[in-house]
Amino acid sequence: MASIQSQAPVRTASGARRQQLFASRLVFTRPLIHSFSNNECRVQNLKALDVQFMPRRHTCVTRATYHGSVMAEPLSKFAVVVAKFNSLITKGLLEGALEVFESHGVDKDNIDVVWVPGSFELPVVAKSMAKSGKYAGVVCIGAIIRGATTHYDAVVSAATSGVLGASTDTGVPVIFGVLTTDDLEQALDRTGGKVGNKGGEAALTAVEMATLMSKLKLEGKAAW
Repeated sequence: MASIQSQAPVRTASGARRQQLFASRLVFTRPLIHSFSNNECRVQNLKALDVQFMPRRHTCVTRATYHGSVMAEPLSKFAVVVAKFNSLITKGLLEGALEVFESHGVDKDNIDVVWVPGSFELPVVAKSMAKSGKYAGVVCIGAIIRGATTHYDAVVSAATSGVLGASTDTGVPVIFGVLTTDDLEQALDRTGGKVGNKGGEAALTAVEMATLMSKLKLEGKAAW
């Protein structure tokens, strides 16, 4: 019994010492954020130990950051390639694109609209116009509705890869504004309906990408 009582103060002292060492070595590089009630006891214990919270220092600083503008550069020209197939949808998408172009600084005389038979034909015309060097950006507009055949998958794949290739091969932003929906109702929702107008969104993307590429080219950080 005597030996047990003699060891109690030693254990208490060693426990206190461990807490002191823990407090002296524990440094947080960011504030401790918790959202669960079962962590409250831990936070209170750390406060009792007088733990110092230090703000994180940002060690990664970039030399330059670039962003595109939502206002087009003066006199910049854009092309819109539109599929005739499903014209009930594509005409609405075109109207949305033209409205956004004009509201973001593009004069209507600087917008060329070209009609092609269907979405499958969009990439070849878009790429040819992008290669001309006359346009800051090209928007491809189409509507592919699934229906009951597997033809849908082939057209979507060709249009998607073709538009992407037109952009990467020329260095000119060629924007994918083609709807790919399961039915007509979904397409109408995206043509000025409850989901907005995807043609307008494509036009805004074209303006932003065109101004970004222009900035990079002027500073020699992108190829002409």
